[in-house]
Amino acid sequence: MRAIWAELVGTFCLVFFAVGAAVYGIEGIGFTGVAFAFGLVLFALAYAIGPISGCHVNPAVTLGALVTGRVDIGTAVGYWIAQFVGGIAGAALIKFMTTAGDVTDQTGALGANDYGATVNLTGAIVIEALLTFLLVFTVLAVTSKKNATPVAGAAIGLVLAIIHLVGIPLTGTSVNPARSLGPALFAGGAPLEHVWVFIAAPLVGGLLAAAVQPWLYGREPKDDETDAETAAAL
Repeated sequence: MRAIWAELVGTFCLVFFAVGAAVYGIEGIGFTGVAFAFGLVLFALAYAIGPISGCHVNPAVTLGALVTGRVDIGTAVGYWIAQFVGGIAGAALIKFMTTAGDVTDQTGALGANDYGATVNLTGAIVIEALLTFLLVFTVLAVTSKKNATPVAGAAIGLVLAIIHLVGIPLTGTSVNPARSLGPALFAGGAPLEHVWVFIAAPLVGGLLAAAVQPWLYGREPKDDETDAETAAAL
């Protein structure tokens, strides 16, 4: 349960602080500032809750972990529920800030993702799937037993910032169904009608990453195999 609560709190923080950076300040900090807000929040969360839950805070990452055998189906379902609840709670607090708190929503749609202004439906699906592929592939690569690194959080945070630099002008950048659903529920209108794109396309990207990463890195050793290798090395 601690891991599930960590995913809920982590996803809440990602939405409230990173999406909030766009809602409260995009006119001042611009796309670059928002991109680094996402990257830095995930960077911090990776070290804060990574030891508890792995810091997925993203259903597409959890899907990739499930397909590659990093988590079981029960854990994955628990994570997905926690992530969507956390994302909705974060968006609800942003909505509260822009109504009862009298804060101006500088995005005009509570930071929700959408398409149509600079990219059409097909373009949105392609860019979201590819950007999510990059994110999930990076997460799986730098946290694998064969390639685990103490700077994994930095790599993951940096790649999320880069992804947002590319995606914000096109779709607002989802790459995370939980991040997309929360704001869309409170924004309504076109963002809510189109939110299926920002749930489905990232999941496709996560599945693609889950196929490519093991193909490049090889099968993950099981715990008993890892113990045997360690004992042999000693």
